[in-house]
Amino acid sequence: MLIKKWGSLTLSIVITAGLMAGCGSGETPSEQGQDSQANLNATGMPVVKEPIELDFFTGKSTTNGSKFEETLIWKTYSEMSNVKVNFNLVPFETLTEKRNLALAGGDYPDVFYSARVTSDELTRYGAQGVFLPLNDLIDQYAPNFKRLMEQYPDIRKGLTMPDGNIYSMPSFYDPALLSMLIGAPLWINEDWLKQLNMEEPDTTESFYEYLKAVKTTDLNGNGKNDEIPFSATGITGIIDHVKGAWGLGNRGLGHKLVDLEPGTGELRFTKTLPQYKEVLQYVNKLHQEGLLDPEIFTLDGGALNAKGQAGTLGATTVPNPETVMGQKNFIGLGALEGPDGEQLYSHVKVPMVHVGAFAITDKNENPEATIRWMDHFYSDEGALLYFMGKEGETYEKDAEGNLQYKQDITSNPDGLTQDQALAKYFTWLGGSYPGLVKEDYFKGSETLPSSLQAADKAKDHAVEDIWYNFNFTQEESEFMSSVGKDIQDYVTEMEAKFVNGSASFDQWDEYVNTLNKMGLEEYMKVYQAAYDRYKTE
Repeated sequence: MLIKKWGSLTLSIVITAGLMAGCGSGETPSEQGQDSQANLNATGMPVVKEPIELDFFTGKSTTNGSKFEETLIWKTYSEMSNVKVNFNLVPFETLTEKRNLALAGGDYPDVFYSARVTSDELTRYGAQGVFLPLNDLIDQYAPNFKRLMEQYPDIRKGLTMPDGNIYSMPSFYDPALLSMLIGAPLWINEDWLKQLNMEEPDTTESFYEYLKAVKTTDLNGNGKNDEIPFSATGITGIIDHVKGAWGLGNRGLGHKLVDLEPGTGELRFTKTLPQYKEVLQYVNKLHQEGLLDPEIFTLDGGALNAKGQAGTLGATTVPNPETVMGQKNFIGLGALEGPDGEQLYSHVKVPMVHVGAFAITDKNENPEATIRWMDHFYSDEGALLYFMGKEGETYEKDAEGNLQYKQDITSNPDGLTQDQALAKYFTWLGGSYPGLVKEDYFKGSETLPSSLQAADKAKDHAVEDIWYNFNFTQEESEFMSSVGKDIQDYVTEMEAKFVNGSASFDQWDEYVNTLNKMGLEEYMKVYQAAYDRYKTE
């Protein structure tokens, strides 16, 4: 028996009609459920006795290949599990729009995978029955993930929506692996630092002096003034890295607009604080003096990596220049000290970095098999396959038993970067995948020596009390998706304008007043209510 579903999102109307008619088989929904249960293996592989097909709405990074089904990992797991997955790929750049359209229009498949479904969407569409509650399914069919929640209780707290249901399975990074929580350090070109005879920057002022020196020196020796002091895909990375030098972001990257006031423990909206204004003034100075890439507001990942590969960058924020740019001459900086002596490394993610990395929809006729399929990747065996592949083919063990990718990946004979070589075999590049990440078997850029060294520099000043996500009630979610989103969008808009100079800092009071008129007081009340629940769960 072959249980098969259509591969195209555009055929959802046909699917729905088929389901209403018993999929053309004359079976009732209960009989279909009985069939799926009878086809299920309770433990071990394969997941099901007879092959099934599942359709996934799947986020795709620019570093991924264009056909997931043809990669080593999914070919292998399809054979192991008896589950064939059709990955309908959506670029991360358009993911939010396409996901919103799919959910609102009912044109969605069996599973949202690496699709960055938000907590608000899980709450809203979970209540509507679009996303299936996973509480019982996890309890019965996901022993690996259940064990992980027992080991880290904050996972359950972060996943449980206000109605008591869990609607998703997350990306979870081992909290001990700080390099993964940092993700994209602030890197500088060590070769250029030596040429300039400068010490490694450890303050915002010395970082500024380094960038100025890069701009005025022909460091790549080509006789051209083509050195770019700092480049990135937008200004968010540089702001999130330097704001700790003003004491902001003391609960990590999971809450970019709100943290706690030191001393009082009261919630504060950071984007209206005088310290935040000083952060923007600092980044504005970098922009005004030509120390930021002129294209920084529009640059995508591919274009940034091309600039890095050309050897023109003095500093950047990427996972690791070695893997995405082929540059081994960069070092990561630790926490920069600010003008008033503040020194906090605030660029630290929540260990449960993507809450809605995996969510099963009501169109899925095989939820038990689907959650068993996913649970494998929360085991050491499954994670080893997902990140490292097959021994002898993609990785090998050294004399001490440590895992390492084979040389045709790390030093590709065709001149590919490590990430480009990996894309033939794996789909974890670019992140957002559901599963468990540990240093033992994850050998991505975050576990290279340079990344581990960067994390070691950061650890003494890194955020310690990291907030996981807060889950809002439906009423609160409606507020956050309307007024709250307007506030966040306005902050982002004005952030860019203050940095690029199209808005003067003389307009700061007007900016703050506008936020107050938009409903900032109510925004903070909603946040406080969610925080109070978070503390007591």
